[in-house]
Amino acid sequence: MAGHSKWANIQHRKGKQDKLRSKMFSKLAKEITVAAKMGMPDPDMNPRLRLAVKAAKAVSMPKDVIDRAIKKSQMGDGADYTEIRYEGYGVNGIAIIVEAMTDNVNRTASNVRSYFSKAGGNLGTTGSVAHSFDRVGEISYPASVGDADTVLMAALEAGADDVESDEDGHWIYCSVEALNDVSDALEKALGESTESKLIWKAQSLTEVDLDTAQKLMRLIDLLEEDDDVQTVTHNFDIPEYVAAQL
Repeated sequence: MAGHSKWANIQHRKGKQDKLRSKMFSKLAKEITVAAKMGMPDPDMNPRLRLAVKAAKAVSMPKDVIDRAIKKSQMGDGADYTEIRYEGYGVNGIAIIVEAMTDNVNRTASNVRSYFSKAGGNLGTTGSVAHSFDRVGEISYPASVGDADTVLMAALEAGADDVESDEDGHWIYCSVEALNDVSDALEKALGESTESKLIWKAQSLTEVDLDTAQKLMRLIDLLEEDDDVQTVTHNFDIPEYVAAQL
């Protein structure tokens, strides 16, 4: 059950996500366009596109924006994007994985390296921190869907590997290959999920103090504000008493 960080991975990001809503929509639209371009433009026939559309709906992205992003993939114009992963360390050796989608690898690499440097961290080589994470599917549900035992039973019957629950909701984990099947089975048992996606799940979390948390949050903010960066994952946890001071 280890690995889910209530404060570091969810709560303190909500205000930031709300403030950067338009930027978030832009990044989601890019993922939808790329997913549709790489496969079928029909979410039912394209698992990656299906996940991208679900993620967009989870943050109330308008349907017409989603449809435009899919249509753009079929128009034969626009930039060709390269997907690239960066790995590095924040202060105190905190592991960080950055996933980007860019039309200029040199620009993105330079920017990401500068963000790590400005925030007291350093960019590593590919594979330098990924060994501290597992690549898994994550399906989330609100707490209102049921109690922990109910969700656990439904998840196990659906073929999931693990479940984490608290007062804010439920997070169900499965293998990458099983994500769509598990998501479909859970939808029949529990209703539509809040979100289904592939993530890097930290194998263990490191609690940080206020000073370290502030420096790490600065790095994450710099990374997330970059238009080329799609996701930022880390292995630190902010205790509630520290989160209250942020």
